[in-house]
Amino acid sequence: MDITTWITNHTEWADFILVGLFRKSQHSALLCVVIFLVFLVALSGNSVLIILIHSSAKLHSLMYFFISQLSFMDMMSISITVTKMLLNQVLGVSTISVPECGIQMFLYLTLVGSEFFLLAAMAYDHYMVICHPLHYPVLINHRLCLLLASGCWFLGSVDGFMLTPVTMTYPFYRSREIQHFVCEVPAVMKLSCSDTSLYETLMYLCCVQMLLIPVTVIYYSFIFLTIHRMNSAEGRRKALATLSSHMMVVTLFYGAAVYTYMLPSSYHTPQKDMMVSVFHTILTPVLNPLIYSFRNKDVTGALRKMLSVESFRKQ
Repeated sequence: MDITTWITNHTEWADFILVGLFRKSQHSALLCVVIFLVFLVALSGNSVLIILIHSSAKLHSLMYFFISQLSFMDMMSISITVTKMLLNQVLGVSTISVPECGIQMFLYLTLVGSEFFLLAAMAYDHYMVICHPLHYPVLINHRLCLLLASGCWFLGSVDGFMLTPVTMTYPFYRSREIQHFVCEVPAVMKLSCSDTSLYETLMYLCCVQMLLIPVTVIYYSFIFLTIHRMNSAEGRRKALATLSSHMMVVTLFYGAAVYTYMLPSSYHTPQKDMMVSVFHTILTPVLNPLIYSFRNKDVTGALRKMLSVESFRKQ
């Protein structure tokens, strides 16, 4: 057996190389520090928001329960991606083993999928508040909160269990360099020597079902139609104010997801893919708690109350 045949038979389990953000940067040390600080801000902001929601009785509602779940997902998402990237930079390595890549891909897909469905559940909550306000207190209860949240996590894990094995079983006989800082499906698929067009089409259809059908087509069409039919300008203003924070989060998250999973590969470049993922994976977990806190009087009131209690205890 010659060396070419041996390499062909054994490179399937060779380690991948994550190119990451630092290799092409002239100021990698500074960039590493900035990302680490952003990482700490994201963890702190989401942790504070979760504590506020669970400690303040005024925030014990379905909407804030979903926000706490969203914050927890953001914390997990940034942890499984940024920690590996920073650790590689500190240790001076850029490799990731095939099992590590598969685990990271599965966790990332599970969290992204769970967030898809969570935002759809939040859209349902807004739909009930705006379109059926009289039925809302009767239909929405603690049991439904747990059921919807469990369903989001379950469906997200199904997404991970479906896509990860298929992606990782493709033969990778080309360069082992993943032009990314995380084992994301589109970036890994570019290394395959097989025809992945059918798989990409199925992934596109899956994303259409997860993104457009449950959220845009169903709930928001009814929500905006209800707001449009309101006779009171004050009522329309309050309804739009209730919806605005959620719409900002949906726009940020779904915009990045549409680019990553729904646009054809001809629209993608490694640089664009990494920048979109930086925005979605690193910056969005920082922005989400800011959007839901600064634009929400209940959250800011609970924060002021918690800070005043802490200052009183120190005295």
